[in-house]
Amino acid sequence: MSFANRITRCPIPFEPDRGTDALALTPWAKGDVGRLIEGTAGCSPYLAGLIGKETDWLQGALDDAEGAAGAEISRLDEIAPDVLPVELRRAKRRIALLTALADLGGVWPLETVTGTLTDLADTACATALRATVGTEIRRGKLPGQGEDDIATAGGMTVLAMGKMGAGELNYSSDIDLICLFDETRYEPDDFHDARSSLVRATRKMAAMLNDLTGDGYVFRTDLRLRPDPSVTPVCIAMEAAERYYESLGRTWERAAYIKARPCAGDIEAGNRFLEVLTPFVWRKHLDFAAIQDAHDMRLRIREHKGLGRAVRLEDHNMKLGRGGIREIEFFTQTRQIIAGGRDPDLRVRGTVPGLSVLSDKGWLPRDTSDKLAAHYRSHREVEHRVQMIQDAQTHLLPSSAEGMSRLAAFMGMDETTMRRELTDRLAEVHELTEGFFAPDSDRGESYQTQFENEAEITAAWPRYPALRSGRAMSIFKRLRPEIMARLAKSGRPDEALAAFDGFLKGLPAGVQLFSLFDANPQLIDLLVDIVGTAPALARHLSRNSGVFDAVIGGDFFSVWPGKAALVRELRDHLAREDDYERKLDATRRWGKEWHFRIGVHLLRGLSDAEEAALQYADLAEASLSGLYPDVMAQFAAKHGDPPGRGAMVLGMGSMGAARLHPTSDLDVIVIYDADGVENSDGRRPLNARSYYARLTQALITAVTASTAEGRLYEMDMRLRPSGKQGPVATSLDSFKAYQREDAWIWEHLALTRARALAGPAELCQDVEALRREVLSTPPSQQVVLTELAKMRARIASAKSKVSDWDAKIGAGRLQDIELVSQAGALLAGKGQRRVREGLSGAANSGWLTAKDVVTLREAYALCWSLQLASRLLSEAPLDVDDLGAGAGTFLMRLTEADTIAGLRDKLDTLTGAAARIIDEALPMVDEKERRDDEG
Repeated sequence: MSFANRITRCPIPFEPDRGTDALALTPWAKGDVGRLIEGTAGCSPYLAGLIGKETDWLQGALDDAEGAAGAEISRLDEIAPDVLPVELRRAKRRIALLTALADLGGVWPLETVTGTLTDLADTACATALRATVGTEIRRGKLPGQGEDDIATAGGMTVLAMGKMGAGELNYSSDIDLICLFDETRYEPDDFHDARSSLVRATRKMAAMLNDLTGDGYVFRTDLRLRPDPSVTPVCIAMEAAERYYESLGRTWERAAYIKARPCAGDIEAGNRFLEVLTPFVWRKHLDFAAIQDAHDMRLRIREHKGLGRAVRLEDHNMKLGRGGIREIEFFTQTRQIIAGGRDPDLRVRGTVPGLSVLSDKGWLPRDTSDKLAAHYRSHREVEHRVQMIQDAQTHLLPSSAEGMSRLAAFMGMDETTMRRELTDRLAEVHELTEGFFAPDSDRGESYQTQFENEAEITAAWPRYPALRSGRAMSIFKRLRPEIMARLAKSGRPDEALAAFDGFLKGLPAGVQLFSLFDANPQLIDLLVDIVGTAPALARHLSRNSGVFDAVIGGDFFSVWPGKAALVRELRDHLAREDDYERKLDATRRWGKEWHFRIGVHLLRGLSDAEEAALQYADLAEASLSGLYPDVMAQFAAKHGDPPGRGAMVLGMGSMGAARLHPTSDLDVIVIYDADGVENSDGRRPLNARSYYARLTQALITAVTASTAEGRLYEMDMRLRPSGKQGPVATSLDSFKAYQREDAWIWEHLALTRARALAGPAELCQDVEALRREVLSTPPSQQVVLTELAKMRARIASAKSKVSDWDAKIGAGRLQDIELVSQAGALLAGKGQRRVREGLSGAANSGWLTAKDVVTLREAYALCWSLQLASRLLSEAPLDVDDLGAGAGTFLMRLTEADTIAGLRDKLDTLTGAAARIIDEALPMVDEKERRDDEG
């Protein structure tokens, strides 16, 4: 039977003045589009509007609805990117109209309606992604990718989740997407550029689908099902997502992945990712713990939405309410999770197919399966009718008697019958599913107390500002058992509880944060990870609980923005502050948030040791260069503008090499050029030397002073000419003369890592030119190596390892290898700052072999990872015997060791080999000569 003939089964929408006589045959069968618009307007102005816009297309589509839908969707693959947004919206109008008419007329079953809507969503995502990634590729923003890579979106894949993943989109559904990219398609050095480019493409794709224009919208697009949705970027690396799910994934995320499938971009990569995730989603054992997790989620939804009451049809939520769609979905997915690890046949995406296979496999009585499937279909049809009225993403039944009558007419039923059927179906769904879940109870009440001072500490909590409101206390009551249970499992429960107590005590208000934790339980994991794994970070958090504002802000786990962006952001922050002291406080708050972010990224495995080292250095440089103009302005307001060309800040040591850890001091030298100007011209003028000395002191104070927000950094000025005895600021002429004529070898070694951080660009360039000039004509290799041997001996005599786990001090460890690298850079005559480059210089000069360099690099990488981990985990020297399980796991991951014992062996082996190489590469030192030099 043709579509035009079968559509006669659809009733005319309810018109109050005609009553139930409005259920007579519709004029639609006669192709009377004008009457169709008139009749439809009484119930669905949205559908009436679509018919008016697509009259001509509709006339041709009625004879072969499925063919017309397929052709409309297929044509999108040929649309040019510049007109794609408009054409996507036109296609959405047409498919929405056709599916509505086919649904209302009973021409298509539910699966065809939802499947057609899903096909449109798949094609819309795929074409939008190709367009936005294609733009990035053509602009040269996606490293190593060309035109041939557009089809696979440069390794990016879009996972359809929820109803879209299952092919079950409802009439006015959001689409839930997770966007990932295959990081293995990119060189390590290109990773950050690639990630930034794909994040841009993802945002533009979502906007193309989601934005409401004069042509409407395509699909409301929700990207929040990704790991840590409120704090991660919209597109993340597959490897990072894998780590998240492996360590932090929750049962609801496992359930979400039952329906996941790649729908756009690199489909093969998406399938590989889902294959890797199989152990996370489908456990090998029968996972009955999932029942309580799902029940907890249902209780949260009920409490949050107020949906736990007995059924009253008006305003009842067909999705989330008692006996609704979500009850059937939870019931089905939880059953699948319990046994799907042992029986792959249960791993199906759709709800109705899931019920069927559960029955086939003996997990459900056939009668139960059939009833729930029938109720699910009926619920979805009601959901569609409600959404068709105004194209609204709603699941609420009408709130008025007139609205219920209108809905009944729209469903082709009399109101009494509709009400009876709806009530019976909702009641039976609730009866069939509720008994499967545990009775209502607070979660986690059975945790075992493992804290020495729990009663004393927790007794004070109700008096804390964050817990004074009834709403905050109610939310926290639900969270507390889980938090306490997880704290109790940490390596140092009492220390973890004390850190959590400090965090809680410092919160000025709790409702927003607790609500965030309640809605995103993985953030509880973040908090507990910190207090239970990294005591140093925990203390930072307890002293600076305000850094969670950055987490709530939504971009806490976004891609690293880079130094220039950090400077701009800080300058924007400071521009909003008029008072100098407030600027200093604002800089500290800003710096702490970013500092905390770097540590958490490292703790969570979203960055590695090399990335974190650069990020800490970027932050320090941005803090200095961002704050420096305000320090200058404040000082100049009293003493006048800087005499001559001004002053620049030269980073030395690890700061110059852009390699810092969480507690690094900043080694700097301030160099100025008065350029013949003797005095400043302010209210209180100073001679040039005094001006720059006091300006330097002002900068030191701005950075190191402990304000209400604490201090920014410690600074070390001892690497300036003449060390502690010389002036704190050095003139350019003096610096030139000293470096050319008087500097020791060790000072030229230090100069290899010097780098301009802040100050006038021209002056910075002059200092860099001097640096390159001085280093371009190094002393003889014999002289350099002899002095290096003496310097190494002096360090060994003055300093000893704190413990065998000391990554910095000792033969073959960080400081030892850095000295060799600096010597290599000096001998090469190029002033290379990085350890890797300096070691290459040592090989190129013939001093070390290529094999030696490889060993030294491996030893350095291991020591650096150990140093970084130790500074993040503890403010005291690292004691591996006292590490909790979480800290030990983090340490082994960062150092790529399987066990602590294995790490110890690896450390001893590599540092021992490095020490032997250095010993053999340096001349013997005469002890008497060394002491004479020191004297």
